[in-house]
Amino acid sequence: MNFLILLATFLIMEGITWTVHKYVMHGFLWRLHRDHHDHSTEGHLEKNDYFFVIFAIPAIALIYIGSTQGFNYLFYIGLGITLYGFAYFFVHDIFIHQRVSFLRNTTNPYLMAIRRAHKQHHKHTGKEEGECFGFLWVPVKYFQMYFKKNQQHER
Repeated sequence: MNFLILLATFLIMEGITWTVHKYVMHGFLWRLHRDHHDHSTEGHLEKNDYFFVIFAIPAIALIYIGSTQGFNYLFYIGLGITLYGFAYFFVHDIFIHQRVSFLRNTTNPYLMAIRRAHKQHHKHTGKEEGECFGFLWVPVKYFQMYFKKNQQHER
């Protein structure tokens, strides 16, 4: 049962991420997220990186409270949020934005679709007119773009 709670939390986090990204990060907290789009910050850290701390606080609180109550469901919800955060960091910061050079030349269709969708998201430097606010779920059209490109190369 605990594994199902963890897995469900991880999956639900995609919808929460989409909602927070669209309505909070591209909304009233745009001032923290803007430098991620316009690259106005010099160095490796951006104001946008504060979101990692903001999102970690509820996970840490849930893990702590759940662990003091006999490792109940709150612990596994917090753990699911934390695992999603690790996945987000790995895919978004390491793979997509190449903060560490890793999988730069991948040809994996899923990874290429994630990268392409994120590139579409970043073509908008303002907070309006955004698209592709999710993280792990990629709209089908980005897979289609990849496969059409490969089909043209095979001819």
